[in-house]
Amino acid sequence: MTIRLGVIADDFTGATDIAGFLVANGLAAVQINGVPTGALPDTDAVVVSLKSRSIDPAEAVEMSLAALAALQRAGAERILFKYCSTFDSTPSGNIGPVTDALMDALGADLTVICPSLPVNGRTVYQGHLFVGDTLLSESGMRHHPVTPMTDPNLLRVMEAQSTGKAGLVALAVIQQGPDAIRSALDALRADGVRYAVLDTVADTDLTAIGQAVDDLALTTGGSGLGGAVARALTGTTGHDGPAWRPVEGRTVVLSGSCSVRTNEQVADYRDRAPSLTVDVERLVADPEGYRAEVLAWVLEQPASPAPMVYATAGPDAVRRLQEAFGAAEVSEAVESLFGWLARELADAGVRRFVVAGGETSGSVTTALGVDGFHVGPQIAPGVPWVRSLDDTTELALKSGNFGDVDFFTRAQA
Repeated sequence: MTIRLGVIADDFTGATDIAGFLVANGLAAVQINGVPTGALPDTDAVVVSLKSRSIDPAEAVEMSLAALAALQRAGAERILFKYCSTFDSTPSGNIGPVTDALMDALGADLTVICPSLPVNGRTVYQGHLFVGDTLLSESGMRHHPVTPMTDPNLLRVMEAQSTGKAGLVALAVIQQGPDAIRSALDALRADGVRYAVLDTVADTDLTAIGQAVDDLALTTGGSGLGGAVARALTGTTGHDGPAWRPVEGRTVVLSGSCSVRTNEQVADYRDRAPSLTVDVERLVADPEGYRAEVLAWVLEQPASPAPMVYATAGPDAVRRLQEAFGAAEVSEAVESLFGWLARELADAGVRRFVVAGGETSGSVTTALGVDGFHVGPQIAPGVPWVRSLDDTTELALKSGNFGDVDFFTRAQA
């Protein structure tokens, strides 16, 4: 079997997000965690999940190029660079540098910028990214503790962190279909544009884009673009995905995201299940003692509904903690706790983890030693169940703003 599509994702939840859309649109997909070091599976699509979104740009570039080389060695026919549908990247961030490096390596003179995911309310109009009916810069993303998004104009954001010129393919062109989009891309290329930002407000726009970009060596965007590319490759309009029987064993919910939606989900689940909030002050003061206390609390809880441990908090609380202990120190302490806790819980027989937050998902997956996943059905758009390649552990890795308010309950159902 030929690898028809190779995906390089800049975080773990982003990887499972796009893998779920690929499976739902007809491609068999396997997710590999970290830069592949051995032979890749024989499947339609391979998604390489990196933890490169918020690290030093030079390190992110090196990691992404290593992932590209592995996909090329395996014969991947096309490459897609996956980032979040809210374009999480400050002016000094990593999307631009990684895009430039991948373009250079592939000999590409133009690529597309397409983060839109209309099913989850992420759309682009006149080059501006919206969350629902709100500009990105006025949404909860403006308070993100790592990548605060204060400019919704993707052309400005892209040019601020990259080496080339950005241009726009407006909605009126997109809605004329694939041929019009191709002509617009050719015109931008002739004008020296390196990054084509695509207006996208509906799934029909994505479908047209998926057909129009079939000759590009590199495409970049969100999981919506991945689904559209899969539809173009398979000629399908989507299906229900593979049959799925859960592994037996306990479930635990771990939430590290501080997004607006995850705050709502945590509040909802607190009323349904045993819940413990992480005491950051105690964690910083006595990491080993506090970790043991949290572990004991989880193991004392009934198996159903699954207990939840959460460090999710509103922007004011996050700001106070960062001012008191340092932003990097707080993040490191919390992610280290979740990784350690997941490993200890797995040793105690927990087999299913519902995890909220990209950084938290990366920490949990790494700590569990899971180097790849089979991708299953979606719990919510962009959030599939995944199972470790050795069939022992299942995870639902949720990006912060994804899922309905009752997501934690739905995942277990």
